[in-house]
Amino acid sequence: MSFLFPSSTLTFEAAMRDLARATSHKARALAAQALGDVSNATEKRRAVEALMVALDDDHPEVRMEAASSLGELRDASAVQLLIKRLDDGTAPVRQHAAIALGTIGHPDGFAPLAEALVKGPPDLRFQAATSLVELDATRAYDPVVTALADKDPQVVAAAALALGAIGDQRAVEKLVEHLDDGDANTRFDVAYALAELGDGRGRASLARALSDADRAWDAVTALGKLGTPDDAEQLGQALTAKSTPPEAIVLAAGKLLELQPEGAYRDPARRVLLAALTARKGHVRGLAIEQLGAVAGTWANAPLEKLARSGRGNDFLEAIATALESIQTRQLEKS
Repeated sequence: MSFLFPSSTLTFEAAMRDLARATSHKARALAAQALGDVSNATEKRRAVEALMVALDDDHPEVRMEAASSLGELRDASAVQLLIKRLDDGTAPVRQHAAIALGTIGHPDGFAPLAEALVKGPPDLRFQAATSLVELDATRAYDPVVTALADKDPQVVAAAALALGAIGDQRAVEKLVEHLDDGDANTRFDVAYALAELGDGRGRASLARALSDADRAWDAVTALGKLGTPDDAEQLGQALTAKSTPPEAIVLAAGKLLELQPEGAYRDPARRVLLAALTARKGHVRGLAIEQLGAVAGTWANAPLEKLARSGRGNDFLEAIATALESIQTRQLEKS
């Protein structure tokens, strides 16, 4: 049976036809995007061949989608052509080629990405740091550490996050040197990377970010990873701060109950999670269900069951059932 793409009416054959013949670059780009979802082995081989041809399309949007889909298909035969696209004249194409090389993970992609991290334009250097770690985390350490000296703050930030992902403790002191960098985003990413490595010297930057809509979620995650009483205090204060985004408040409540189940913020954290079950925004309700499944006791059973019976729970019945099962399992393990 031919693969039917769930996000559109394009069949596999229609996508192949459009990629090769459509006069509209938008249609070719959509076809290239769709082919990244192919799972049938025979169709996958045909898709890879068509997408490799599309890497030379005269429109950058098509080349970008072709590179992205080749990464999704994880076929090593595309590596050399993707390497050539690291020199593409359009930034998104270069970036997606680098992403694809990291996702495919073939060792032939390492040296070109390492060179791009040194000599490429800033947008490519930024992505190369991340892709190198995906490709070979151990080997990536030296070139990524060197990138901390880059003149572009976004590249420094990407290198910092990459070092956090590598997990090598040698990076700690190198990162600490950048806690006072002039760029606020860089300081935050350095602090996050340090938290990944178990070092709390960036705690102040993380705490300030709890009121930042774009950073609060990551700030809560990092403080939860550090997990000291000082970090729990910061998370506790975030529960009632009007500037903390609701998603981050829910996550903070879950982290607090994980770190200190009977701590000073136990009751406020419970109230936050139970109140979020009736939140107007569906994704907030979903987050609350997830957190309750991870940390709650039987005190959450009745509210979860009530949500399941209400209209607001219709989209979350499976998640609620999973959460209730997790709660029951934890109780059995304790008894």
